[in-house]
Amino acid sequence: MPTLSSHAQFITCCDRDYDRAKELQEFDETKAGVKGLVDSGVTKVPRIFIHPPENLRGLSSNSNGTGLQVPIIDLRGCQDFRRRDVIDGIREASETWGFFQMINHGVPLDVMDSMLEGVKKFHEQQVEAKKELYSRDGTKRVRYYCNGDLFLSKAATWRDSVIFDFQDGVLDPEAVPPICREAVSKFEKHIAELKTSLAELLSEALGLGSDYLSGTECMKSETVMGHYYPACPEPELTLGIVNHSDSSFLTLLLQDHHGGLQVLQENHWVDVVPVKGALLANIGDLMQVKKGPPSF
Repeated sequence: MPTLSSHAQFITCCDRDYDRAKELQEFDETKAGVKGLVDSGVTKVPRIFIHPPENLRGLSSNSNGTGLQVPIIDLRGCQDFRRRDVIDGIREASETWGFFQMINHGVPLDVMDSMLEGVKKFHEQQVEAKKELYSRDGTKRVRYYCNGDLFLSKAATWRDSVIFDFQDGVLDPEAVPPICREAVSKFEKHIAELKTSLAELLSEALGLGSDYLSGTECMKSETVMGHYYPACPEPELTLGIVNHSDSSFLTLLLQDHHGGLQVLQENHWVDVVPVKGALLANIGDLMQVKKGPPSF
């Protein structure tokens, strides 16, 4: 279990003159994000990123001892000869885990690799090249920021994000930074096709007609987000993201080879072991509480 260093204890317990609001504002105004801190050569985690002990307890995975593993669903043949097997697998995984990894899903490996590389290249640009996109304005369809809840949370997370909002229709390609424009465009097109197939499979897994979810338009909107987690000088004091659930119908997550993602199952934090070419499906809060027919 992580323990707070003397550095952290001094800050949280003894520094009564600490002006958190001021430090947050000054950090945000740099528009450089966490990557900017790393590039500046910081050797200590700034106070705004230090988490209270209750956030850091019990995060080490002990899934090896439990035998728990996130289900892997092979979508091969889901449109014909294996459809029933795939639907049964999705139903069981959704009911028992709320997560499943997918292989043979139709999104080419080179498209996924290019998307990961495109996000990495965007975040690793010089600050001047990306700061004009830094914004907390939710109406902007392409923007980059550090922590959407920066001024609301008790502690910031060690993460920068870029968002591409397709919810209101086709996103103007010129609005996407050139450094990742082609990668985002190709990835989104393939994900949109996969989303259509998953809407049918999930509908049937719920015991409904294959067009039910698409008919309600609950999976029509789409947002693509690219998170970046720079190396941290004191990883025992902060988090890349806090435990949470997704307030969506469905999240499709592309994880790189570094891993680090965990899901809570049977009161154990279970590592989502990266599988080359796989995508992770997360049944969101809205799918689980949707009015009408029974949900997962």
